[in-house]
Formats: sequence, structure tokens, C-alpha cells
Amino acid sequence: MALHFGHAEYRGRIGRLTGELAARGLAGILVFRQESMYYLTGYDTAGYSQFQALWLGADGGMTLLTRSSDIRQARATSIIEDIRLWVDAAGADPAEVLRAALADRLRPEHRIGVEYASVTLNAQRGQMLERAFAGAARLVDASTLVAELAVVKSPSELDLVRRAGRIADAAWHSAFAACRPGNSESDILAEIYGTILRQGGDPAAGRYVCGAGANALLVRYFTGKGTIAPVDQVNVEFAAAYRHYHVALMRTALTGEASPEHRRMHLATVDALAACRQCLRPGRTYGDLFDTHARVLDRHGYRHARLNACGYSLGASYPPTWMEWPMVFAGNPVALAPGMVVFLHMILLDSEAGRTMCLGETFIVTEGEPERLSALDHGLPLCP
Repeated sequence: MALHFGHAEYRGRIGRLTGELAARGLAGILVFRQESMYYLTGYDTAGYSQFQALWLGADGGMTLLTRSSDIRQARATSIIEDIRLWVDAAGADPAEVLRAALADRLRPEHRIGVEYASVTLNAQRGQMLERAFAGAARLVDASTLVAELAVVKSPSELDLVRRAGRIADAAWHSAFAACRPGNSESDILAEIYGTILRQGGDPAAGRYVCGAGANALLVRYFTGKGTIAPVDQVNVEFAAAYRHYHVALMRTALTGEASPEHRRMHLATVDALAACRQCLRPGRTYGDLFDTHARVLDRHGYRHARLNACGYSLGASYPPTWMEWPMVFAGNPVALAPGMVVFLHMILLDSEAGRTMCLGETFIVTEGEPERLSALDHGLPLCP
């Protein structure tokens, strides 16, 4: 299996991380997020549901500890050379195996970064890790250290992102064609999944949103699908992935005659997205984006219907979510920079009236006007 990037790019990423380790006084980092392993080495697996860890020392040395079912995957998809195994067995303690594998690299005075905010390192495994490393080194939270580097994409990463954007547009066209009275919400989802896979994309890291009628206000995946009515509202939110790089879209489509209130809500979301697009500039912050969205929606009279976040960064992600650090919420001080990929969603959920309207798409931050990753227009989607 070919790596998706050249060795030089991986070495450059590792070099930037080791530079950060040295700057923060860390002797190394224990990487548990699968996204981080993929970013640094190319390692691509679903085995992160079980205990596995990548050690990266400040000197650039790497060791992967994984299970027997993932050793071939690690060899085939990554640049990692030192791959160790822990054995599945009753009473097995992989954290102890990890500490033993790193024994000659640890000192009690060393500070070791840990990706605590990881699906792999749940609370139980975190306690195992801390017991195993007690006295061997001092563990400190470094959950966002790799994410802070990965949030700015390289030109080769952005090529994959653009490919995902084209796939997302194709999937929306297929979904909209299935958004007809009498069809199921599942018919729309099936078109999205099928189109993405046929176009060479990957299954996304999260489940897709598709709800009609009252279900449209849920903006979450749920079981038990409904049928689209002759006059209805249908919310669709999904992401297309290519080599795990995600681009998201969100739209509310209407069947039958659009009500005046739905049209007013749609105008508000279009205005809010346009204002956020103008704010999406280097030096502005994720908090600025939220404030811009809130100001426009409030001006249109929808303070009661908007949410407390309106987007997030996107990149290479694994289940359970395609959301990447950081999020767009009030006061977030993270500054925008060229090469960031940001999904902005303008969501209105009026529970009292039972109405919703949503508009979202993904952009690349540049030195000037942000680059749209969708060619779709912002007209109100009306199903014939």
C-alpha cells in the first residue's frame, strides 16, 4: 500500500512536533489519537478501539505498541519501523508493556506529554497508564499538541480536501434528487453513502443527519426513519471523506410551497454565512466567527433559534466524529491562519413553531478571500 504523502512530508511533520516538545520541556509524547498517528506516520487502522500508543521522543525516535491484528496494517501503511506487540490475554496490562518498552528512554524527572483527550485512552485505560508510569516519568496533558500542528494543512493535504469537496457536491445532487414526497429519509442517506463510495471516497467519521418534518429539528442521526410529506422540511448534513480528509455540507430542502417564514429563515442563514465568510481571514479568531454569526441571526430576530456553536475545523478524522479542533464558539481565542479548513453551519431550530432552516459549507482560509470547497449556490432548495 502506498503512503498518501511522501516521506519528506511526514518527516517535516515529525520535525515540527519534536521542536514543540523541546520548546515545552517535554522528553516525548505518548500519542493515542488515531488522527495523530495517521498525520505523523500514515498509520491507518480501525484498531484504535483497543489500547495502542505511539511514542515519539524529543530526539525523533518512534515506537508503536499495538496488537497482533494491527501489526500488518502498521507495516503496510506507515513509516514506523519499531513496532511492538502486547498480547491479548486475561489480566493483560498493555500500559505496563508500554512502560517496559520505553524503560531505557524514561527518567523520573522527565515530563512526558499524553493525548488524554482520545477515544483510545478512555478513563479506565488512563488510570492503567498512570499506574504503570508512576515513578518512571511525570505525565502531563498534551491533548491538543499534535492537533495544533495539524490544523494548518499542507498543499498536498489541501489537494485531498478539494477532492473531498467535489465528492460532497456530487453526493448532495444525488441526495436532492431523492428528496421527494413519499420517499424515506433512508432513501436520501442511501444516495449520499452510495455516491461517496462510487466516487472513490471513504466512509465519513460520523453518522449523517437526515430528518424530515419534526425530525428535521433533531440535527443528529437517529434510528427509525420517517417518510417525506408533500409539504415538508428536510434537513441534511453530511461530510464526504477522501483519504480520511473531510468536507461537510448542510442544507434544508423543502417540498411543496415554501412558507413565508421558511423564506425569512433562509434569508437569515444566507446573510449569516456571507458575513462569516467575510470574517474568515487570517488574524481573526474562531470566537470572531461565532460573534459574527450570532450578530446577524439576532438582527433577523432568531436569537431564540440559533445554537451556541456554529462550526469547527475539518481535517483527517476517524470515528466517532469528523469534527476537528478547534470549534467555533463564543470567546474562542484560536486565530485563523492560511491553510485551515473550516466548516461553518448556520442552524436555526424554532422548536415552538416546529420550523428549521440550515445552511453550511466548508472553506479553506487563504491570505485573502476564503476558498469555497463547494460549487453549490445558496438558493432555497425546493423539491419539485
